[in-house]
Amino acid sequence: MNLYIPAAALGVVLVVKLPALVRRRHSPVVRSVNAVIFLQAAAFFFSAPPTIGVVNRATGVSNFSALLVYCVLSAYACACRVLMENWRGDVEVLPRTRRRVRRWIWGHGVVALLLIGCFVWGEAPVERQRDFETYYASTPFIREMVLLCLFAVTAAAAAAAAACLRWARDIRSEAPERRTPADGLLRVGLTVLAVGFLTNVTYGAAKLAAVVAAWSGRDWEPLNQVAVSLAGLGTLLVAAGFLIPIVGPWLAARVFEPLRTLRALGPLRRTLGGVGAPQGRMRLPTPWSACPGRRLTDRMTDIHDRMLELGAYCSEEVRARAYAEARRTGRAEAESVAVGLAAMFRAASDARAHGMPADQDQVVPAVRALRAAEGEYRDLLVGVSRALGSVPEDRRGGTPASSGGAALSPCDG
Repeated sequence: MNLYIPAAALGVVLVVKLPALVRRRHSPVVRSVNAVIFLQAAAFFFSAPPTIGVVNRATGVSNFSALLVYCVLSAYACACRVLMENWRGDVEVLPRTRRRVRRWIWGHGVVALLLIGCFVWGEAPVERQRDFETYYASTPFIREMVLLCLFAVTAAAAAAAAACLRWARDIRSEAPERRTPADGLLRVGLTVLAVGFLTNVTYGAAKLAAVVAAWSGRDWEPLNQVAVSLAGLGTLLVAAGFLIPIVGPWLAARVFEPLRTLRALGPLRRTLGGVGAPQGRMRLPTPWSACPGRRLTDRMTDIHDRMLELGAYCSEEVRARAYAEARRTGRAEAESVAVGLAAMFRAASDARAHGMPADQDQVVPAVRALRAAEGEYRDLLVGVSRALGSVPEDRRGGTPASSGGAALSPCDG
């Protein structure tokens, strides 16, 4: 696995987030997120064999890069735990959160000092760029350094995974009326984080197994290399887990919601553009590369144009009767208004197909009711499009007969 690829990807993410770090440098969560990303990138960069050789030659100490990577991994494990504490708690008002953060920092600081001590007391004269752990598995003090780092990283990853799963479970157990869309994205992000941390646990376990096998004279170096791939996968999952709650709301507002609305408007657009619609008319061109928001704007413009073309066939009697029946069946006001307009457009489309324009006395109040509803209800067109599927069959063929004394909606003006 080319370790420079995930290092470069994380470096790009760090550069993108750098302005937020400058603006919100006093926020513990922002600082923790950037620390996790930076240490992830550093771990991959300094673990790459070419970098290992450069570091060892620059320092003049064989395998100094191994100590550097181990210290970075320990700091990364600490940063992940600190981020989890800061993310869930409010370090400004919760002394317990601050105490837990300090304990994690001090604990991993001690681990880093022990790693340095073991490296100084041990002897590793032969440079090993790919199999340092298994080659020195039986060397005094170097062996302890390897085991200490692997245990620290694996334990921190397991604790972080457990914390993520507990937090996700707490969110899921909340009352439905108290949940928000942000809670759903947070729960997904926590689940992905837990999987990523568990992958890091698997990485530590694979490394430990290769080291233990080396003690008994068996060569499990391929397992050691598989562990490197697991580390890359775990890193990507952890990065995705952190980004989902942050980027998710933006994606929901800019991508998923427009796409969902575009799909919901399909029935209304097809109804308005049925048989008898003007052919070859000018339409607002939408570039193939347009974002969902731009496509939705163009679709709404097209629908309004089609509604104007169909205006001469709209009947107030059809709309008023459908509205009254919807209210009698117990539907809400907004839903009843949408049902009335859906029935009106369905009948108008059929009337246009048969070349039967509505009376002018029916058109003017129908258009007035439509305009009043557009000003009052925010997602009116989506409601009308969805209501088209509930319009009874007897309203789908031609302009219905007049129904004297039909109840009118408050939108009649």
